[in-house]
Formats: sequence, structure tokens, C-alpha cells
Amino acid sequence: MGHSNMENKETADNWLLIGRIVGAHGLNGHVKVYPESDFPERFLDPGERWLKKSGKDPVSIKLTSGRYLEGTKNYLVKLAGINYRDQAEDLRGAQLLVPPEDRLPLEPGEFHVEDLVGLSVLIQSEGEILGTVTNVFTTGHDLLEVTLKEQEAPSDNSTNPSEIATEIEKSLNAEDSSIRAKAAGKLRRKAKRARKKKKPKTLLIPFVEEIVPIVDIEQGQIEITPPPGLIDL
Repeated sequence: MGHSNMENKETADNWLLIGRIVGAHGLNGHVKVYPESDFPERFLDPGERWLKKSGKDPVSIKLTSGRYLEGTKNYLVKLAGINYRDQAEDLRGAQLLVPPEDRLPLEPGEFHVEDLVGLSVLIQSEGEILGTVTNVFTTGHDLLEVTLKEQEAPSDNSTNPSEIATEIEKSLNAEDSSIRAKAAGKLRRKAKRARKKKKPKTLLIPFVEEIVPIVDIEQGQIEITPPPGLIDL
């Protein structure tokens, strides 16, 4: 089935993030890695990887062995030179990276995450744009995060900064306490509306061929055939 594998996002300096070390396992230096890539060979095949601790440059490190931890989302990985639990604990929060030239070739129906983010999402049966892909979750079942169209450009001007400033001035200058209270109440309602508008509505769509039959990178859009209830908001 298509849409099965995706490569991971690039970091700010163009490294490919393949996983994050989330903890130590056992006493012999094994680490648990939360995958940011759908390609198991990133965590199973021995070879060079790069390790980046917070605030430091990536350093080369060899992955000597790895296996999937059943019942979790993590891989159990052994890194060369990490032989004790305290060394493994010290790597908690570090990133595992590979350089951009190590990007794995994709088969037909496989995609790079960064190629999907920003695509328009079209409901096939209606021909209407639902929104835009704003994130992709690549562990377990792949999910596309779609920010819904009507939330992308707020049209309500009720939270205009100059209008709020006027309300503040009115509440401060009013001698009558009832006028002050009324102005303050109006201000609170505006602030509440502003808070509501800050968070755009998003929807998670399973990235499987039955629901996302067409991905057209060149046209900048995907077409979806959502089952009943998936996008009822």
C-alpha cells in the first residue's frame, strides 16, 4: 500500500532528524530512541550516525546494533563507546541525526515529510479546499495535521488593538463606577474572543491510501476521501 514510509524533517542546519533519545535501558549503555523516521533501518543497521546534545554541534557516533521494543513506540539502540547506564542517562534528550546526503531513496508512494507540509487539502467529492497540511506525525500510524481553511485568516475585527486601547482609556477615565464596570466587562469579552481566535482549528487525518488517494506535490495539494464523521466538526 502507498504512503507507507516517510523520511523525516530537516533541522535548522539541514541535518535529518531520525530520532530522539528518551532514556537508558538496562545497565550496559543501551538507549531508548523515539523514532522521527519511518525507516527501521535507521535504528537497526550498524553504521555511522550523528549525535547532537542541546546547544552543541553534532558529533559522529557508531550505531552497533538495534531492535524494535515490542509494545512501545521506541527502538533499543546500542551506540559505540556508551557502555554504562550513567553514560546512557547522560544522552537523554539528545538527537540522532544523519547528514542530508544520507537521505534514503523513496519508492513510489513514499514521501519526505517536508514535501507534504504546506500542501492544500482538497475534499475530492466536493472539490473544496479543507485546509493546509501543517505537520506530519510519523510514528505508529502516520497522521497528517491539517489546519482548517476558515481559521487561517481571521476576519473578525472585534479585537482591533486601537479599539481595545479606546476601551481601556474609557474604563480608566470614567468617573461613574457602573461605566467603568461596563467597559471592563466589554474588554474581558474582547480578550476572551482574542484568546479563542489564537488557536486555529486542526484536524488529524490518517495518511493511508483509502483516505488520501492522491498526493500531487507538483500541484501543491492532496485529495482526500474522508469516511463519514472524520471531518464533522
